[in-house]
Amino acid sequence: MHTSRNDSFKLGDRQVKRIGYGAMQLAGPGVFGPPKNIDAAREVLRAALAAGVNHIDTSDFYGPHVTNQLIRETLAPYADDLVIVTKIGARRDDKANWLPAFSAQELRQAVESNLTNLGLEQLDVVNLRLMFSAHGPAEGSLEAPLNILAELQQKGLVRHIGLSNVTMNQIEEAKKICSIVCVQNHYNLVHRHDDEMIDALAAEGIAYVPFFPLGGFTPIQSSGLNKIAEREGVTPMQLALAFLLQRSDNILLIPGTSSITHFHENMAAGQLTLSPEVIAELNSLA
Repeated sequence: MHTSRNDSFKLGDRQVKRIGYGAMQLAGPGVFGPPKNIDAAREVLRAALAAGVNHIDTSDFYGPHVTNQLIRETLAPYADDLVIVTKIGARRDDKANWLPAFSAQELRQAVESNLTNLGLEQLDVVNLRLMFSAHGPAEGSLEAPLNILAELQQKGLVRHIGLSNVTMNQIEEAKKICSIVCVQNHYNLVHRHDDEMIDALAAEGIAYVPFFPLGGFTPIQSSGLNKIAEREGVTPMQLALAFLLQRSDNILLIPGTSSITHFHENMAAGQLTLSPEVIAELNSLA
């Protein structure tokens, strides 16, 4: 595990800063409905761009439609270097449940609605999110839905394709169908199932985007993290993000928040360099 640090990495054919912004929390509670304060949500988006963020992660099923419309209303016409990544493969019902949406019609419709609500003619990157299991990745063929996405790429509606919630077998299957530029899976300091996958993707220059950077810690792990963070004079979230940045150069972060204060705290994690001793302590939490 090396601790050299580049501050950007290739996502498709563009270099992006390694700390991006995840728009999920700009929707209402449970990622459903509008935010409590639309002005505050817009302020966070503007602050992200002002801080040099050029990678925003969103989806039309956040809200649904809420985050994409906010992004368009606040940031369009978009800066030339801004990469907006979206995902398809799920939909929401009236009760805010998350349902798989894998049919050809649902996938085509999802791409169209992302284009419309973001106000784009082509989506920079679309992640196909697999929902074979309620609890993380599960094996199953992604050939049928990925063929549909590859077809939309050939039509020029999608520039690059990524995968979310996948296994190594599914990544290998996908690479036979089209080029894959990123993988978005659950990974953090204590949830380390993808360690080998991250290294394999790094060797191929494929970005890895962890979600839930603080999700699923036990109380003991949390208190361990808190203790180290307090001693180092940083927040637990900053420590966890800095750890991920040092874990591998192909890791791109998309911490999400609807608070300007938290946003600036997250960005400051990019300035931290953790000593080998601190890295070893953090590794022991897992």
